[in-house]
Amino acid sequence: MTKLILERKKVELSESQIKLVKSGWGADAVEKTTVEKITYLSDGLKIKGYIAYPKNADKVYPSVIWCRGGFGNAGAIDEFNATGIFGQLASWGYVVFASQYRGNDGGEGEDEFGGSDVNDVLNLIPLAEEIPFADKDNWGIEGWSRGGMMTYLALTKTDIFKTAITIGGITDLQCAAEESKFMKHVISKALGKNESDYPQKCSERSILNKPERLSENTPLLIIHGNADRRIPPSDSIELARKLLDLKREFRLMLLENGDHFLKSHRALVDNLRKEWFAKYLIQ
Repeated sequence: MTKLILERKKVELSESQIKLVKSGWGADAVEKTTVEKITYLSDGLKIKGYIAYPKNADKVYPSVIWCRGGFGNAGAIDEFNATGIFGQLASWGYVVFASQYRGNDGGEGEDEFGGSDVNDVLNLIPLAEEIPFADKDNWGIEGWSRGGMMTYLALTKTDIFKTAITIGGITDLQCAAEESKFMKHVISKALGKNESDYPQKCSERSILNKPERLSENTPLLIIHGNADRRIPPSDSIELARKLLDLKREFRLMLLENGDHFLKSHRALVDNLRKEWFAKYLIQ
């Protein structure tokens, strides 16, 4: 079998960085987990990413894919944030897989903002074959902001995920471009607004145009701050309306005065995520 993980290197932080991680994400994120930076193959390209897992490797843990936001290297996850974000999730009892997407952090290819780079998310799944303590049949997925869009698009291509979480996720690129100066700039840069296929790209990446294609077997937790100025809360509200019509299993949480990063709701969001994943993934 062809080896898909080409490089693995344990993330090592300075003492001052470790203290900051413990302060922001809890001591378990550092003391009970291992976080590694990896290079893996996706569609023949060498892609950068991370894996994280509990230090106790005596049992098999559910697998979770985490999808980052941003475009290009803006939003790429550095080693400090990887230790906090992925270490915390791994400390809850999961093996975490994350991609920087093609063209980023030294990886090959070009970031397409929801095009072929969705494969960089899906191609994390077979990596579990190379991690003996990763459950290959028990998957969750989570995405923030652009990562929410990547999560939705991934859910149109597979039903392997037993549950999914999106936070401040993009569901309608046209709407976001009209209502958010930030998204208008990002989308124009990412998709080339002056290109003839721009409207088609926007449409293809907007899950609001095809909610029926989302996996019927994947319950969704949708979290959005109602004061989000980057991704309009209406993105999640409109998707929820369509999911109601489709009679899909989901929960929508709108958090009062929550900005895009939900800074003032961090403990609540962590509890919601932890409980949701445990409900569907932990046997």
